[in-house]
Amino acid sequence: MTGIVLAGGKSSRMGVNKAFIEFGGKRLIEATVDCLRALFPEVLIIANDPPLYAYLGVKVIPDLIPDSGSLGGIYTGLSAARHPTCFFVACDMPFLNADLIRLLVREAEGWDAVVPLVKGELQPLHAVYAKSCLPLIKEAIDASVLKIARFFPKAKVKIIEEPTLRAVDPDLLGFMNVNTPLELEQAEAVRRRTQPSAINR
Repeated sequence: MTGIVLAGGKSSRMGVNKAFIEFGGKRLIEATVDCLRALFPEVLIIANDPPLYAYLGVKVIPDLIPDSGSLGGIYTGLSAARHPTCFFVACDMPFLNADLIRLLVREAEGWDAVVPLVKGELQPLHAVYAKSCLPLIKEAIDASVLKIARFFPKAKVKIIEEPTLRAVDPDLLGFMNVNTPLELEQAEAVRRRTQPSAINR
């Protein structure tokens, strides 16, 4: 399986590129790449300014279909990956949990996608997708339907419910993301009260 970081967002609500925000002594993109490198034989970054990420030593792929949002990032990643299935994660999740990612990976066989459900909301940017999704995603993009979950009814999607997720990530911190300065402050508060050993397990 390939691990893929989606770093192509505009970060408009944060005001700066979220990927390069320092958190716990590391940039978010660095911590994310380190986590995926420990889990997957291939790691890719999807971003439209490859030189910024070159120092990380992983392949950076620009969007194949510009202005198609995160769905286009998933399409690009699936197209570029060496492996038939990929784990995708946004670059703004500071508490990635390796056990949580392994749980999703274990469920992947036989499905087009494996997507967590947290507080009643799907988490499509911390999920597994197979290359079998490519034609469905292309169809959606061609129709300008860019909300990721809109293609799910046409695919074999396994939803992972909250009790299963909490068994490996009791507070569901692995899904916390930082879109705004306030959310970054909240994440810093969580980090300060969380034992270091619980972060980036």
